[in-house]
Amino acid sequence: MNKKTQTVPTSLPAQAYQLDGQLCFALYSANLAMNKVYRKQLAALSLTYPQYLVMLVLWERDGLTVSELGEQLYLDSATLTPLLKRLQQSGLVSRTRSAEDERQVLIRLTEEGRTLQQKARAIPENMRCATQCDDSTLQAMKQQLEYLRARLIENL
Repeated sequence: MNKKTQTVPTSLPAQAYQLDGQLCFALYSANLAMNKVYRKQLAALSLTYPQYLVMLVLWERDGLTVSELGEQLYLDSATLTPLLKRLQQSGLVSRTRSAEDERQVLIRLTEEGRTLQQKARAIPENMRCATQCDDSTLQAMKQQLEYLRARLIENL
């Protein structure tokens, strides 16, 4: 169902109007719990969760523009810019204007940022263990969430 075909439901179960019946609340509360576990894991690296996400992208592909990072992370530049400034102040990334287009800011890992990747290697396994789910369950959930995200983006 997209914007053009939305209808008002005529008979939803009573639970649909209660907090525990809301998909959004299940996602929200799971996200809160996930972030608390990540916070404990990332404390040793002195990173916040959003900073960790930026570093993951840069460890995959260094030298991206702010807009390219934003596309990958579903964040706008107004959100990314202060986060990137803090990563720069921490010595993990550099921010430089593109020689080809001065409107673009390139984000590159510093040597310290590259070194941090080795320290972060245990985090995915620690998080998998914290979920107490097997790999196939986690992969299925990830695919379902990606499907949900794509459907929701279609309705923006």
